[in-house]
Amino acid sequence: MVEQARGRRAKERSDDHLFDRELDHLPPEVRWREWMNRVEATIFAAGEPISREVLTRIVGKTCSIDLLIDDIREELRGRPYDLVAVAGGFRHLTRPAYADAIRMAVGSSERAVDLTQSEVLVLMCIAFFQPITRAELSSFFGKEISRDLIGNLRSFGLIASGPRSPTPGAPYTYVTTKAFLLEFGLETLRDLPDFEALEDAGLLSKEKLLAGDIMPGFLGPGESGADADE
Repeated sequence: MVEQARGRRAKERSDDHLFDRELDHLPPEVRWREWMNRVEATIFAAGEPISREVLTRIVGKTCSIDLLIDDIREELRGRPYDLVAVAGGFRHLTRPAYADAIRMAVGSSERAVDLTQSEVLVLMCIAFFQPITRAELSSFFGKEISRDLIGNLRSFGLIASGPRSPTPGAPYTYVTTKAFLLEFGLETLRDLPDFEALEDAGLLSKEKLLAGDIMPGFLGPGESGADADE
């Protein structure tokens, strides 16, 4: 096993040495076009979002990935798909305007994750206030948050265990995952609805929520933490 691992690393170093990232022999315009093609092809072929760090392996050291992405997106204007930032990387996605046509041609594109209302609310709370314990979640909603509900969210891959809480008993906290970002089309947690504005206004505070000072309408029209159904 050790020898195989060494062999793989040696091959990777050899491939890295042979692969021409810089393309210094090409005119600037041609070199830029080749970098664009490499980036777009890599993102197109990948089954998950490709990060900037990965993309830097296939372009020159002085190349700006963000400028390349901007130029690719500009060329995709008017096309039925776009290059979007999601879950810390980039991927190709069809534009919402063509959702009905896609459904008509190949069937419904429903999400693979089917969540109950309570699961959505708990997931939202974890997303905004992570890391958070199950006891804190129960305090937030005014009722016990079951282990089964947490287990369901974990089984979907939407949450994972975070660091131990410094409170007595050192219970586990919960945090969202990359799968959560993918499921809801977010690049980072900062893309959660109104997060920055509400936080800057002092309306979103874990301390206030756990003290029972819940912002009116936070859970939606006609809902309250205590009345949310399982």
